[in-house]
Amino acid sequence: MQRLTPLQEAQQTVLAATSTLGLEKVGLLEALGRVLGEDLIASRDNPPWDNSAMDGFAVRWEDIKQDHAIAKPAVLTVIEDVPAGKVATKSVGPGQAIRIMTGASVPKGADTVVKVEETEPSGDTVRIFKAPDRGANIRPCGEDVKKGDRIIAKGTVLRPAEIGILAILAKSFVFVHQRPRVAILSTGDELADLDERFDEDKIINSNSYGIAAAVQEAGGIPILLGIAKDQPADLKDKIAHGLNADVLVLSGGVSMGDYDFTKAVFKELGAEMNFWKLAIRPGQPLAFGKIAGKLAFGLPGNPVSSMVTFEQLVRPAMLKLSGQRSYIRPVMQALFQETFSKRNDRRHFLRGVLSRENGVLTVRTTGDQGSGILTSMVKANCLIDVPEAVERLNPGDTVTVQVLSAQLEDREEAAKPSTGHRPSCC
Repeated sequence: MQRLTPLQEAQQTVLAATSTLGLEKVGLLEALGRVLGEDLIASRDNPPWDNSAMDGFAVRWEDIKQDHAIAKPAVLTVIEDVPAGKVATKSVGPGQAIRIMTGASVPKGADTVVKVEETEPSGDTVRIFKAPDRGANIRPCGEDVKKGDRIIAKGTVLRPAEIGILAILAKSFVFVHQRPRVAILSTGDELADLDERFDEDKIINSNSYGIAAAVQEAGGIPILLGIAKDQPADLKDKIAHGLNADVLVLSGGVSMGDYDFTKAVFKELGAEMNFWKLAIRPGQPLAFGKIAGKLAFGLPGNPVSSMVTFEQLVRPAMLKLSGQRSYIRPVMQALFQETFSKRNDRRHFLRGVLSRENGVLTVRTTGDQGSGILTSMVKANCLIDVPEAVERLNPGDTVTVQVLSAQLEDREEAAKPSTGHRPSCC
């Protein structure tokens, strides 16, 4: 009997076999979501000069300090107006002020900006009713970034904030890790593709598109190879084409049926396989190894099984290939709202709905948990991770969930009582 590989062992095996891809130079907007391949050092200060944080008047603090500002406002002579993007041509001397706009360079001689709300301009003078602290409303040179500082470290996933700071530093191109190319192949005579005419006895090839979308979500480039018929020659030919990619993902054909030829074809292609079965549900029949140095995954044919196993094994490999340093989904603790029982021989992943009720995270299943019920994934925003040793869950038990979506169901307004139903077997 073939050994069931524990999931944690399988994940370690996959990651140990996975290397990070090389670098490529891309435009700034193309870098969003990518992993930076170099330390970025600031080539200039930001802001590059002292500038005003407010619309107001640049003054010498010595001229406006007073014990009773409201009773005796300071009166200064306005010698110039400086809009944003311009530089003052004059210096502020004793008893003088320069009108200044937000972002404009602070004139020489001035050490404080009084916001316009605290003043009363009149012709070529301005009355200052309230004296702020010395240096108020001035953003000093290098306050945000100093020349020579490491601003973004190698290995950082670039978000909109990082793109913004790169633009400030005038970096129009950056080096990032390449995106993994993932070849996707579905197997089985029973499948028909979306653009084919098919009979009622055919099944739509949904797995290829679901997996391709998961590849895109993880930052990869999906390459659809279509459908391989239940013929060794056709399967071998299509797999060979898939080896031009960084990762090969097959869906179906890894069970032990009479028409499941994947194992034989992998062997014929010189595959070095690590395991063929996982101790999880859904997703027991799963193959992993290398063919011609490329990562090769054989996922189950049931649509939920293929998506769950993609999450646990293929996605982490893709993230490592992409240069990321964290390979797992966010994990949270929540209170289970139902009853569930299983044998203690496999780890289960239930499709769940994570909610916040009165500030407490709770989770329930999406209903029927059959591995062919894709709507159980459609309704889910998380996977409920039930360890091998756990045989029963009751309402109120604390469980670990893998968060698939940032959108949480908010049930505080209309919390529904738990049905207490047992989810059917995966």
